[in-house]
This record gives sequence, structure tokens and C-alpha cells, in this order.
Amino acid sequence: MSPLARPDIRAPGAIDAVWLTAVLQAGGVDAVVADFTARPIGTGQIGDSFRFNLTYERGGDGSPASLVGKFPAAGEESRQTGVALGNYVREVRFYQHLAPTALVSTPRCLFTDVDEATSDFVLMMEDLAPAKPGDQLAGVTLDQARRVVAQAARLHASHWGDDGLEDLPWVSGTRASPPSSATTEMIAELWRGFKDRYGPRLKPDWVRAGDWLSTRFAELGEAGDHPRCLTHCDFRPDNMMFASARGGRPVTVLDWQSVAYGVGATDVAYFLAGALTPEVRRAHEAELLTLYLDTLTGLGVRGYGMDALKRRYARGGYLLFSTAFFAAMIVTQTGRGDRMFLQMIEGASNHLWDHGVIG
Repeated sequence: MSPLARPDIRAPGAIDAVWLTAVLQAGGVDAVVADFTARPIGTGQIGDSFRFNLTYERGGDGSPASLVGKFPAAGEESRQTGVALGNYVREVRFYQHLAPTALVSTPRCLFTDVDEATSDFVLMMEDLAPAKPGDQLAGVTLDQARRVVAQAARLHASHWGDDGLEDLPWVSGTRASPPSSATTEMIAELWRGFKDRYGPRLKPDWVRAGDWLSTRFAELGEAGDHPRCLTHCDFRPDNMMFASARGGRPVTVLDWQSVAYGVGATDVAYFLAGALTPEVRRAHEAELLTLYLDTLTGLGVRGYGMDALKRRYARGGYLLFSTAFFAAMIVTQTGRGDRMFLQMIEGASNHLWDHGVIG
């Protein structure tokens, strides 16, 4: 078996034992793969993931039983969305340049690369099993929510007020990044399409929230004089792994396709509004916000208080709501996707109404 000097970018169907050996070598694992099996995993809307179970010609200490790889979506509509929004380039660059300093728990990356001309990419990571993927539809326990909020604070503290991010064109919201394709006109059009598609399944309060929000998307997203930091921008259970009864890390954050220089409180609202029932969120919101702020302070963030956090947290549900109808109309439609997007709409609407944001 001839060695491969360095892994290249290839589709799942083109992967062989030589390539997997090169991936391990690139990640510092001195082993030779003899054979493997591959199967799809996860519920990603814009990227496809596979687990590669490995057998070795020569293994050794640190040789993993399996790896997880992420690739462009096979569905053409979803793939084109990932290309148009820069999601594939953004995630690869995050792992190459920001993951080591982000403080948040992420998978160990053995190899990743992207062709910016075509947006073809590959991302090979450790397999986090026996941890289990989160499920937006099932939500999370209160203990899991506490752990996630602490991880949010770690992520945000890592580059709090770091204007060095402004020079990175692949981080959304920086001065070097291209203008967002999500114009006010586009958002309004997507919301109209969403109402047409899902009309009978939408509650009146959801429609009123969407009608109000869809004309104010840009305004709601402005940071103003609020401190900015590195943000995830799709901070929900489907993009996380949680410890199971068999073990695994308490929580690991995945899917860095939307990473931005933005307002950290929006990530917190996005998660709590979508991952907890309204009753649990209302009962424990104050505790969870205090945990977030205390963790930020413990990591060295100064001059940021509860009043400022509450103001931006209150309106943060706008991103969960808009992501749901935006994504529903631009990715390949699935039954689970429909249920998930409607659940996100409901949670975000409840959050916005609870905090008196909608005029």
C-alpha cells in the first residue's frame, strides 16, 4: 500500500484506507489502516457526516477505533446554500485558525481543508462516542442547559472585544467579510414563502411575531455599542454532543458554519428559547443568566453587567426565529426538518413575547 504524503479533499465515496492512514498521520497518529466501514450519521441540514470504523494493519497507542468526517451536503439545494452562504469555508477556517483559542469544547480535528473556488471540503474529527448527539425536538435537561450556558460563556470570553477578528473575511459580521446576502427584502420574501407553505400549522402569535420581525431583521442584528465576541450563531442541541450513561464529555459544540463576530447574549437566547420548554426556561432563566455572567467574569471579562446582558438576551430570540424560516426555505425539505423549524419558531416566539420585544 503506497503511502499518501498528505490527505486531499475528496467525497465520501472516494475515501480509501490509504487516505485514512494519511489523515491519521496528519493528526499525529502513527498507524496504518487496513480496512474500514462507513455509514452516515447525524441530521445535518447543510453538511453530511459519516462515521468511519477502522481496522489496522499497524496500530498503536492513540489509534482510534473510528473517526467522523463531514462533507458538503449531497442534496443539491442544501449544498448550494452552503456554498452561497460561505458555510463550508467558514467552518474549515474556524478549525484551522480559531478552535485552538476558543476555550469552548470542540472535537479534535485531525485534518481539514477546503477549496475556496468550489467549496469542496473535508473535515475529519475524533469520534465523540459514547457521547450522544443532542436533539432539537427532544430538548435538553436543566443540568445539560447549565453546562451549555457555561460553554457559551467560555466561547464568548475567549475573544471578547477582540477587534483582531475584524480582519478575518470568513468570520461573519466583520469589516473584512462580504455584505450579508440576507437583505431586508430577501428576509421578507422568505417569511412570506414560509407562511404560504406552513400556514395551517402556524399559530396567530407566531405569525404576528414573524410579521413584526421580518421587517426589522437588520435592526435587531446590530450590535450598536454592545461588546462583541466570537459567536456560534446556530447554538442548539442538534449541534452539540452530550455525555451518555456510557460516558463521553459533558458537552461538545459542533457545526461552526455560522461563526461570527457578534453579540454573545444572542447565542444564549437562541439556545434557551429553543432547547427548554417555555415553563422550564421561565422558571430558571434568572439562574442561567447569572451562571453565564459569573462564568464570563471568572474568565476575565470586565465592565459587563446583568442589565446589559438582559437587554440583549431579551431580543436574542429573533435569530432563532429568523434562522428557522430562513433555513426552511433554502435547504432540502424533510419531515424532520419541518418539525424542527416549527419547534424553533414556537420557542423563539414565546421568548420574544415573554420579554416584551414585539411592538
